[in-house]
Amino acid sequence: MPAGRPSRVDALLRPRGDGTARVTFFELFFDLVFVFAVTQLSHRLLEHLTARGAAETLLLLLAVWWAWMYTCWTTNWFDPDHPVVRLMLVGVMIAGLFMAAMLPGAFGSGGVWFAAAYVVIQVGRTVFVVATTWAHELGRNFQRVLFWQAVSAVLWIGGALVDAADVRAGLWLLAVALEYLAPWHGYTTPLLGRSSTADWTIDGGHMAERCQLFVIIALGESVLVTGATLGGRTPGAGVAAGFVSAFAGAVALWWIYFDHTAEKAAERIAESPDPGRLGRSAYTFIHIVMVAGIIVGAVADEMVMAHPGGHVTAGFAAVATGGPALFVFGHALFKRAVFGDFTRARLTALVALAGLAAISFAMDRLTLHICTTVVVAALALWDVRAYRLRDRVPSVPGVPAMRPVPLGEAAADGAEPAEPPPGR
Repeated sequence: MPAGRPSRVDALLRPRGDGTARVTFFELFFDLVFVFAVTQLSHRLLEHLTARGAAETLLLLLAVWWAWMYTCWTTNWFDPDHPVVRLMLVGVMIAGLFMAAMLPGAFGSGGVWFAAAYVVIQVGRTVFVVATTWAHELGRNFQRVLFWQAVSAVLWIGGALVDAADVRAGLWLLAVALEYLAPWHGYTTPLLGRSSTADWTIDGGHMAERCQLFVIIALGESVLVTGATLGGRTPGAGVAAGFVSAFAGAVALWWIYFDHTAEKAAERIAESPDPGRLGRSAYTFIHIVMVAGIIVGAVADEMVMAHPGGHVTAGFAAVATGGPALFVFGHALFKRAVFGDFTRARLTALVALAGLAAISFAMDRLTLHICTTVVVAALALWDVRAYRLRDRVPSVPGVPAMRPVPLGEAAADGAEPAEPPPGR
């Protein structure tokens, strides 16, 4: 341990041990801010259902996710129940709530306020971490992180200060690109060198649980939209059918992610010799694809309940099929990163969703929505069947278990790890 004040730093850190740190109640409280942010993004996409509106909403989603994810990494190291850390998180919550409130006008008059709140979250939190770990072994890594966040902060504020929408979008896109690329090159910084994933000594179980809870946040927003839309209308046959389809779709997405994969993946990262690598790929980057799919699908849920017999526009077809497709694609990437293989069942589901998009012009909104729900529900049921077949295979003492892989499904938890063993 470097010289300095290690005892004061260690008092702020989570105890390290068996890799099963629990998510605290304060972390759950912290997430409430991002429930609001997800709702704001969903409503923004609904109100700007164009190619440009979707691109702007995606950029804002990437910023919101990054603000939450960096806090997730921070609380993986730092104890949220320590009063000093908790006060820092309260500050992040205040800025985060302000940022979420400014999301609808981020590309308009609220751009300066949105960018300022985002920069306060990212830079302010990291300054706190750098100050407390300056003489600690974690310090150099956070100093590199601060450098790249300061660079992107200039672009965020600069973009907010210009009135031209295209220039603002360009500068913000560059800022997001710099921030998202930084972990892949190890935050390479002049005079400070670069970090490796071995430096990111995270608690894998905690990281997995935090991302699982964010998926729940997104699914909860989808259920909230479904209930609120139903409450604002007089139920008829079409509205009721749309309500059932929307809720069944949310259940199917939950089942695909949580029934088996989430728990097995958490065990894999907790046991990994390099949890930082899996934390970066499987959780930091891939989970945003699934979250985006849930948000996009929630827009389709609201639209189908509002006008179940309405004409299928290109925008509705995009959200109705694109939301489930994003989720299934993200889940396939997640399984690939953690377990080492894609699954043909997910590829089949993606092809089916693409086919529905191609013929969507011949359907009404309710029919298309029900068809997409049937696809994701079929995938969820396939997973249930596949995992139960594997669990029924008896084990023979002294002989490694050889579990059959049902037709259409590649090995999941029995596949080779995505990361090569040391030295390969």
